Amino acid sequence: MLSLFQQGKGTAKSHMKNLIEMAAVDGNFEEIEMKLLKTIAKKNGISENQLKDIRKNSAGIKFEVPTGKKEKFHQLYDLVHMMAVDDDVHRDEQKLCTLFAIKFGYARAHVDELIDTIRMNIKNGQDYGETYKRVEMLT
Repeated sequence: MLSLFQQGKGTAKSHMKNLIEMAAVDGNFEEIEMKLLKTIAKKNGISENQLKDIRKNSAGIKFEVPTGKKEKFHQLYDLVHMMAVDDDVHRDEQKLCTLFAIKFGYARAHVDELIDTIRMNIKNGQDYGETYKRVEMLT
């Protein structure tokens, strides 16, 4: 499977920018968040140098709504993972995650349940694929 970046999709950079915002919104950009960010960047074909550029020049990166149901879910899954990776979900992280879910086109009425389900699955060690199957009916 080609990564978003290798496919030439601007959504890969937008996704990295969104993850950086999620990691920083609570005022603490912790080492565990940086480690997760690097892992997700690598999966998307983004080098550490490119990631540094995205962090430095994030204002120049336009928000792009991911296309396709699976891509939207994958990005939301990563955002929820970033929100919860330090086991301390800040209110601003929750609000930002909800905002992204709504911008991605998820129904406001189901967003909280969707985010909670993703969070619990991550906590229980279930990967993206298993989680996608579980929440497909919510999306």
